Parts: sequence; C-alpha cells; structure tokens
Amino acid sequence: MELGIYTFAENTAEPSTGNKTSAHQRMSDLMEEIELAEQVGLDVFAIGEHHRPDFIVSAPAVVLGAAAARTKKIKLSSAVTVLSSDDPVRVFQDFATVDLLSGGRAEIMAGRGSFIESFPLFGYNLDDYDALFSEKLDLLIQLNKKEKISWKGKFRPAINNLGVYPRPLQTELPIWVAVGGTPESVIRAGKLNLPMALAIIGGMPDRFVPLTDLYREAYGKAGHDMSQLQLGINSHTYIADDSQTASDEFYPSYADVMTKIGRERGWQGMTREQYEYMRSKTGSLLVGSPQQVIDKIIYEHSLFKNTRFLAQMSVGTLPHDKLMHSIELFGTVVAPAVKKALGS
Repeated sequence: MELGIYTFAENTAEPSTGNKTSAHQRMSDLMEEIELAEQVGLDVFAIGEHHRPDFIVSAPAVVLGAAAARTKKIKLSSAVTVLSSDDPVRVFQDFATVDLLSGGRAEIMAGRGSFIESFPLFGYNLDDYDALFSEKLDLLIQLNKKEKISWKGKFRPAINNLGVYPRPLQTELPIWVAVGGTPESVIRAGKLNLPMALAIIGGMPDRFVPLTDLYREAYGKAGHDMSQLQLGINSHTYIADDSQTASDEFYPSYADVMTKIGRERGWQGMTREQYEYMRSKTGSLLVGSPQQVIDKIIYEHSLFKNTRFLAQMSVGTLPHDKLMHSIELFGTVVAPAVKKALGS
C-alpha cells in the first residue's frame, strides 16, 4: 500500500496564539514539508486547490512544479483539481509539464470541489455542478489518451483535430477521481476505469464500506481487470509522541476549522467530546501516538482493502515544527510498520 500526505495549505491564525505567518513563509514551510515527506520515505504528496483567503494554493500545478525541482522520488498530485470550473486542456498541459519537470511523477486528482468559490470566479453556474464535472472529465480522459483529438461539448468550445502539448513523460498521466459520499461519483469512477480516492472526514469509517463495495461492483461490471483496481482512503491525521499530546496539539486548529465550516454549512460547532469520540478506535480521526495511527490505518484497510492511504495533516494552522514532527513520525515509524503488517 502507498502512504502519503495531502494538504490544503491553510494559512490562518493559530488558535492558541492568534499569530499568522505571511503567505510567503507558509509557502516556504510547505516546500520543507514536501522535502521532508520524501526524505522519510513517503510515497505521495498531494496539494489541494482553493480560492479562499484561508488557503494559499489556488494553482496546485505551479506549487508541484516547484516541488518537482526539489525532490526526486515522491509522487506529486493535486488533491483536488477542481475540474468543474477549470479548462481540461490547461489542466492537462499544466500536469504534463509537472510530469516532465519531475521525471514522470505527476498525478491529477480530479474532483467537483468541496467549496464553491471557483464557480462564480470563473463564470460557471452551480446548477451545472455535476454536468460540468462529467463533461470535463470526459475531455480530460481523451486528452490523456490521444495527442490529437476532436471533441464537442456543452460548456467548452469544440476542438477539431487539434494536438495538445506538451505530452507527459508517462504514457498517460494517472487521473484519480476524488469523491465524498455521492454514489453517482463512485459509479462513474468505476465505469471509467479510474482510481478512486474516498475522503473520510467525519462519522465512522465503516459507514463508507457500501461506497467502496459499489465502486468495485461498477468497476467489475464494466469489464475492467479487478487486479488493477486502485482505491485510496484520505483521512484527517496528526501524530505526536504520545496520544494525549497529539490530542491536545491538534484539537485547537481542528475545532477552529470545523466550527467555521460548520457555520457556513449549517452544522453545529465541534466540541471536545465529539472530537474524542472521532479519535476512538473505530472513528474517522487518525490523531494519536504512532501506534494508534498504525492501528487505525490497518483497521481502515481491513474495511476497504485500499491500495493507498493519504493523511491530511494540516487541518487548520499548526505550528510548523509540530507539523514537521508529525510528518517525520508518519514516515519513519508509522509507514514502515503499516507496510510490514500488510506485506506491501
């Protein structure tokens, strides 16, 4: 199983101090996080796309291009590319460029987006939310397979026997579909023979088993080789030397973010009691000592038989040194133990 990290590169005030770093410093810190992830042997580093003041990355490919020049082995992915409000031609060109810069390590994780700011920003109607993604994913897949294409859709001007360049170093860019809890998205990924990344950011993981079962069912019914199926699980994660330290260090930033998002979406604020419940052995939060996180990743694998696990380490703004220590523990203690236990 591959293990890695993804981040939304938050840049908010630390709840415990009220201090906020500059965007320049946060980007410098992000580069150090990526370099450390490779140094400790992790397989993947992925970066999200947002168009809000609380995140610093709106163009993941640009950041991944910088990371490509500072790393040699780690896979570099978006998490996610908000394909619905982007142009698939430019997405393909950007990531093909990252692939050339990195020596064949680029991936695209395409999604519809958990926030909506990009839609009005780029002139799209939210009423077309799903139709936009479906059409643009179709175009992206075709661009990935053929140098010259002819294509016609509803939301983008037609392409008439034109080439799209540059081509990636890899024969094809890996394109993952990122999903939350929408069965239609799961079925789409399976039918299209695309790897699926499932984000579990609340509740109990076992509730998501029907979705991964549905993915396998759609994948098999479409006639794809089941031995080639790739499934990723993405979870909120933080590791410290002991359980109590991890809980205490992660809670302020996590509760701050989840409460703010909750207000936007009509949820209740995050309480410490809810947080500790989610940290339980079968909960969705992988926050604790190295052994607790090892056990939780293995537990999730027993549910999903996933081929990849990505830890979202920064949920809210954490002190850089603490986040770096969490990455170090993940790579040097957790990942080797998980791979040994799973025989991968």
